[in-house]
Amino acid sequence: DSFSDYGSHDKPETTLGRTVPDRNVLLPDVFHNDNLLFYERFRAYQDYILGDCKASEVKEFIAEYLEKVLEPSGWQAIWCTDLFEALVEVVGVNCSALKAVVRLSEPFLCKSQDSNFTLECMQELLELKEHQILLQKLWVVYDESGEFDQTALAIEHVRFFYQCIWRTWDEEEEDEFDYFVRCVEPRLRLHYDVLEHRVPSGLVADYQNLLSQCEELYEKFLNVRNSIPSNDSDSEAGNVSMVEGLKLYDQVEHLKQKLKVIENPLLRYVFGYEKYGNLQAKGRRPTGAKVTHVVPWIMTASLLQLLERDKLYPEFCGDLEIQFHGDPLAAVNACYEGDRVIICPGHYVVDGVFCIADSIELEGYGLPDDVVIEKKGKGDNFFDCSGANIKISNLKLVQHDAVEGILNVHHGKTTLENCVLQCETTGITVRTSAELLMKNSDLYGAKGAGVEIYPGSACTLLYNGIHHCKEGVLVKNFLDEDYGAPKITMVNNMIHNNEGYGVVLVRPAMPSEMEDASAQKNKGIFLFLEETPKTRNTQPPQAGDEAACAEGSRQAQPGCVTDELELCKRAETSEQTESNSEIANLLRAASAKQCQTHKKRLSQLELTETDDNLMSQEMFVSVEGNQFKWNGKGNFGIFLF
Repeated sequence: DSFSDYGSHDKPETTLGRTVPDRNVLLPDVFHNDNLLFYERFRAYQDYILGDCKASEVKEFIAEYLEKVLEPSGWQAIWCTDLFEALVEVVGVNCSALKAVVRLSEPFLCKSQDSNFTLECMQELLELKEHQILLQKLWVVYDESGEFDQTALAIEHVRFFYQCIWRTWDEEEEDEFDYFVRCVEPRLRLHYDVLEHRVPSGLVADYQNLLSQCEELYEKFLNVRNSIPSNDSDSEAGNVSMVEGLKLYDQVEHLKQKLKVIENPLLRYVFGYEKYGNLQAKGRRPTGAKVTHVVPWIMTASLLQLLERDKLYPEFCGDLEIQFHGDPLAAVNACYEGDRVIICPGHYVVDGVFCIADSIELEGYGLPDDVVIEKKGKGDNFFDCSGANIKISNLKLVQHDAVEGILNVHHGKTTLENCVLQCETTGITVRTSAELLMKNSDLYGAKGAGVEIYPGSACTLLYNGIHHCKEGVLVKNFLDEDYGAPKITMVNNMIHNNEGYGVVLVRPAMPSEMEDASAQKNKGIFLFLEETPKTRNTQPPQAGDEAACAEGSRQAQPGCVTDELELCKRAETSEQTESNSEIANLLRAASAKQCQTHKKRLSQLELTETDDNLMSQEMFVSVEGNQFKWNGKGNFGIFLF
């Protein structure tokens, strides 16, 4: 039996946990199995329940699985609804209907907030249901013997599937691909990514809203479709219903496409999403004064003298107000418009998010490695910036457990100068209508892109190092929203040792590219990354190879070593210049293609009045003097959709 190794049917005692009800309730304990790990559910659905079934075969495969593992009778369960919980005895199972045949336990045990659920009332309710209850409404009563472990697990898998995986429209999907690969795996991964705080809360909220909208529209679509008479399709009422049904169908398909983007980790990574910050600026202090906030790790007389000489005395005046704080987060939270925060050397560990909505200056007193702010605790971001003019300098930021990134610029302009950013997820995100100026800084370690640039934003990168990230710079796009192209300036940056590409651009595919995809029988979203010959990556030589090459050069042409090194240096400089020029040209060309696609979409919608600035605007690009080295897939890639 292929199911003998799953569960504990042959074991002398249970391996599952138990859930104890409230002390005031007489209901028995139930199996606690709703905290299964990802791989446990993955293995169950792939190997035992669904296999390679099609969407139309899902219910049949689940029924076959239940017939093999469910105990046919002789076990108890708690029947749970929003109104009551009652103890029942299972006397049979109807696997094809995913139901159990039950009767009320003796003695009768029921928990409810309404005293109307008496024994007579519950018996009448069961008779109306013909004593058959959906399996996902039953929680198996705990049993130490292990005899009902597989039954409890099987019901949990069915319950989880219909709560978190199955969609009402799945059965009407095409059966070209197996259901597990197309739907179950991405939705299961998304569920656990959300549980483990790997998806931003804003995106989770978007997904739930889209799912609710899609379910509501799909129900309307079914009602309209069912109202169309099959034998009178040429009538006026039938034609009106058909037109309405087609509109609803298009809306449902559009929402389903958005849901699939969020469910797919790669698409979730490359596409942007709207995030509406709720940060409220305080404005100026009621007294009109500006305050300098000082955060000392340990305040000494000598440190105070140095602060007065370097930071306080040059701006000293009779009414200068200085406030001292124990940690940087408290200092930032106390700021009003125009305030300044000076952080003295030290290693500060904060549990929280820096929400900066006013124009303030935040600077470290010393070198970045001497002024370290480290995040602990979970949260979407480390720094959220929406002030009109924020300046952050001379700091080292160390990120832990942030879901979305180390710094998120929502609105206004943020200047980052002479900073070190040690990331764990995404590095910096520059959202639509926001502006970032990053200068003389070092960013590394991001599991996503070092810098994410949204449409309609402005990003200037000068003399920075961006390395050891998944991608160096990712120019994002929206799946179906139209915004102006971003303004990008990249000058004299060192982008190296990233896992993927140095720079990645996400843009819509042109019709000719889509035709090529159709010729290759690619359906749905068309994706590929292209790399130009001049931007291809060259791997760094190994230490031994480098020494051998140098030694060989000395032996072969001892008098020409200097000339040869000079030629290599010139060749490398020429190659980097060509890479910068080509990346700039490709970005401009991609921006022009995006504008053409946008114009064509508007013309198809018969929209004649458009924003001339938006329509004429192409991506402003200045790419000069950057060095791209040892990026895993190359210097530049394009992601088409």
